Amino acid sequence: MGIFDRLKQKKSAITNKVAKQQAVSETPKSTASVSESKIETKQAVVPLKVSQLSHAIVHPLVSEKAAYMEARNVYSLVVGRGTTKPMIKQAVKEIYGVVPLKVRIMNYEGKATRFGRTPGRKSDWKKALVTLPKGQSMKLHEGV
Repeated sequence: MGIFDRLKQKKSAITNKVAKQQAVSETPKSTASVSESKIETKQAVVPLKVSQLSHAIVHPLVSEKAAYMEARNVYSLVVGRGTTKPMIKQAVKEIYGVVPLKVRIMNYEGKATRFGRTPGRKSDWKKALVTLPKGQSMKLHEGV
């Protein structure tokens, strides 16, 4: 509920700001149309699903096991850490034009490594296995 309260506060702050501008201005008709258009543009700038889906699929996973599974209509993809199953399903539908039957996800911990003397750690990542219906496929490796 905290997110919705913040949105309400932002909207009320915008309307208060517009009301103050109208009270201060000498010609209310000209500034009212400008301020109303500003409100409309601010309300129109809403995070779209497309912006969330653009980071859903990072890249296809290329390995022997992944190639073996592609023969059985199961495709391996590296996806963003905050991506959910419905987001992956919708992203595959929009990007590749195929509706998956099933999506399975796995979280992987980054391995410990060294950078010269300094110990370090590779970043954590998430893998998705997307199962497609028989007869359909995704063209992951074209143009590579």
